[in-house]
Amino acid sequence: MKKSRYSDEQIVRILREADKAPIAEVAKKHGVSEQSIYSWRKRFSGMAADDVKEFKALSQENARLKKLLAERDLEIEIMKEIAAKKW
Repeated sequence: MKKSRYSDEQIVRILREADKAPIAEVAKKHGVSEQSIYSWRKRFSGMAADDVKEFKALSQENARLKKLLAERDLEIEIMKEIAAKKW
């Protein structure tokens, strides 16, 4: 995925600014297209800057836990295969 030149927190601030001023004016001021603002609004609707930070932290923690679960399931499968063999 392409790296955005704006952080998620900056995007939320731009969206809050777009709520108060015309979207065309805000887009021109920040050097983005109006379509970008609409797609950001779809992605970050109703979020504050603090919510974005918390969401990012929760997403990272969730990814870490999924990885641990996958590793544990793999170990269980290996132990079942070992136990099924006749020594």
